[in-house]
Amino acid sequence: MSKPRLDPVIEQALDWMVKLNAGTPDAALQARFDAWLALNDAHGQAWKNLQERLGPSLSTVRALDRRLPGQASEARHVLLQPHTSRRDVLRVFAGLGLVGGGLWLGARSRFGESLLADLHTGRGQRQTFDLADGSHLSLNAQSAVDLRFDDRQRLVILRHGELVIDVAPDPQRPLIVRTAQGEMRALGTRFLVAQEPDASRLVVLQHSVQARLFDGTTQVVKEGQAALLYPGSLKLAGDDQRNRVEWLNGRLSVLDESLEQVVDALRPYRRGLVRVAPEIRGLRVQGVFPLDDADRSFVALTETLPIRVDHYGPWLTLISKK
Repeated sequence: MSKPRLDPVIEQALDWMVKLNAGTPDAALQARFDAWLALNDAHGQAWKNLQERLGPSLSTVRALDRRLPGQASEARHVLLQPHTSRRDVLRVFAGLGLVGGGLWLGARSRFGESLLADLHTGRGQRQTFDLADGSHLSLNAQSAVDLRFDDRQRLVILRHGELVIDVAPDPQRPLIVRTAQGEMRALGTRFLVAQEPDASRLVVLQHSVQARLFDGTTQVVKEGQAALLYPGSLKLAGDDQRNRVEWLNGRLSVLDESLEQVVDALRPYRRGLVRVAPEIRGLRVQGVFPLDDADRSFVALTETLPIRVDHYGPWLTLISKK
């Protein structure tokens, strides 16, 4: 069964709901919203659907606050804050039983993690964020992170995808990136972390990083080195993997990867399902491929490998042996 997914237009509509209900909209905000509605018929339909599904929940929370202040006052406080996020709204709706089961169950999927994450990117989207401490965080397509910054810590939790972070110095609060397999503590300034299916990949671009598994195993990874964090082991890579950062420039730079790994890197940039036949997944690939034109990358692969690529509309791509 496929994982629940939400159309990007619905996400935009949800963002507009948050902005318009955070306070009294000014004329400029209303004008931008009207322009968004008029831009595409799909925008108007998405807004209508979202209003029918979630719009009444805002007034419902206000009513609950009057009748059950002990239960709903916190929800009302969150919803009416100027900086309320889409994530906060959905959490409040879920806590009060105001979100339909299908949408909330989707929060347990990768899509749901993105929807509820503090920062996330969509399909084909790369974005750099300026963090409150002065650090700069770049996310590859279809990536999601949560932030836990306070007086004692700077914690970035990578839910899925890939990031590059330029760390601002703060001796009192070391910056830590946490993944499913462990934590990476910045001892320097710049590094890459990718959450892969069974491991976390660390590539140190400047200075050094201390990698630590949850069982306490640690390893200092120096500039130019890379490491893979598995649930029970931490292994230094034998090759220079700094080329992996090329996605920042819209390129997939491959020195010696399997076809399966290359296709995995292209998936966040193409709509639909891409399936690779088992017998060719291990073919070795090298080259530089455009991330923003995945179809052109597939064509380039057919020119150097004994494979064929068949597209069945925008939703299915089959890669098989030629």
